[in-house]
Amino acid sequence: MAKATDKKTNAMRKLDTGKINYHVLSYECDEEHFDGKIVADQVGLAYSSVFKTLVAKAEKGRIIVCCIPVDKKLSLKALAQAAGEKKLEMLHVNEILAATGYIRGGCSPIGMKKTTTLL
Repeated sequence: MAKATDKKTNAMRKLDTGKINYHVLSYECDEEHFDGKIVADQVGLAYSSVFKTLVAKAEKGRIIVCCIPVDKKLSLKALAQAAGEKKLEMLHVNEILAATGYIRGGCSPIGMKKTTTLL
C-alpha cells in the first residue's frame, strides 16, 4: 500500500477499497521525451511488465481504453473487432483529459474518472 503521506489517485483509492496490496513506483517525466519504455527503464522493470494505457474513439464517440505492454504496438483493427466497432481512431493527446479525466502519461485503467469501455 502507499504511504499515508502519498497523494492518492483514484486507482489507489479503488485498490485500497478492495484491500488489494500495491506499491508505488516514481519516475521523472519529461513531456517532450516520454514513453513507457523510458518509464520502464527508470523503474528498472522489463518492458513486458510495464503497460501503457491507450485511448481510442469509435465513430459515434464511444471511448475505448486498452492496456498493452510498452514494447508492443496496438492493432486498431483488432481493438475495433474486440470492442464490436467498425472503426476506431486513436484519441489525440489534446483530447485525453476531456475524455478520461486524466492527463497523458497518467491515464489509469483503474478508477477512470469518465465513462469508458475497458478492453
